[in-house]
Amino acid sequence: MQPTLAPYPSLRLRRLRRTPAIRALVAETTLSPQDFIWPVFVRDGEGVSEPIASMPGVNRLSVDKVVEAAKEAHALGIPSICLFPYTDPSKKTEDCAEAWNPDNLSNRATRAIKDAVPDMAVMTDVALDPYNINGHDGFVEDGVIVNDRTVEALAKQALSQARAGADIIGPSDMMDGRIGALRNTLESEGFQDVLLLSYAAKYASAFYGPFRDAVGASGALQGDKKTYQQDPGNSDEAMRLIARDLSEGADMVMVKPGMPYLDICHRAKEMFGAPTFAYQVSGEYAMLAGAGERGWVDGDKVMLESLMSFKRAGCDGVLTYFAPAAAKILNG
Repeated sequence: MQPTLAPYPSLRLRRLRRTPAIRALVAETTLSPQDFIWPVFVRDGEGVSEPIASMPGVNRLSVDKVVEAAKEAHALGIPSICLFPYTDPSKKTEDCAEAWNPDNLSNRATRAIKDAVPDMAVMTDVALDPYNINGHDGFVEDGVIVNDRTVEALAKQALSQARAGADIIGPSDMMDGRIGALRNTLESEGFQDVLLLSYAAKYASAFYGPFRDAVGASGALQGDKKTYQQDPGNSDEAMRLIARDLSEGADMVMVKPGMPYLDICHRAKEMFGAPTFAYQVSGEYAMLAGAGERGWVDGDKVMLESLMSFKRAGCDGVLTYFAPAAAKILNG
């Protein structure tokens, strides 16, 4: 029950907004660099920092440059970095074997970061799309993305990432049963301390376009991902997906995209209380960064306001390409 408020002028709510010091005292939601996971794109080569046209200010980085990025993130107080590989097209096959190659880009970058910055938590992506000639997160048979065979491959991929030193594994594929399969594989192979941050409520969204440019998947994708990613109109289904993944052994859950699905973030945190994250995806980033670059909005202010919205909705943290820029501002 809401308390009865005193009438004006006894109650002047503006008193609580009068000065920066008072506003800080009564702030309900706060934002810090420790709330961020920084997604980065890794590619072959050395000394390479390659701009991504559809994501202003974001680059594909060679492994040595990813290590520099991890050192920067650590110095800024960002606790985790998430790796996404830009795979050479010649290594994309129907059997997706590069996904569990111990020396693939993601695994090399993981080892390099853990050697250079042991305290940085490295998160990796589990899905077949970076390695699949069809551009899908799972195997394609007769035009159908098959579930169970894909889950077997995802378990091999996750195990290779754990062996490389990944702290957090992020299954983004949306296949049924993959959390249980990954958890059982990790437990049986002695990696019981590796965390699973499940992309539990991942929607079939149009906001992923720049990401697919960044990892070289835009031209490869045949058809769409609507048979395994979630319908944007569904909210109750998201709760069932989250409940299932937690029951199968997920340590944390994610909602993706972020800002268009803040209601899902709020429901998830209220209903389950588990560590809940949102991914401020490439399309969200591109809109805000592009508008800021053109002077249509104050880029720094809308960046921080957008990130605050995730915390206010109940998220414990955010995957965001803004992580270093926001951390610099928050650190003063």
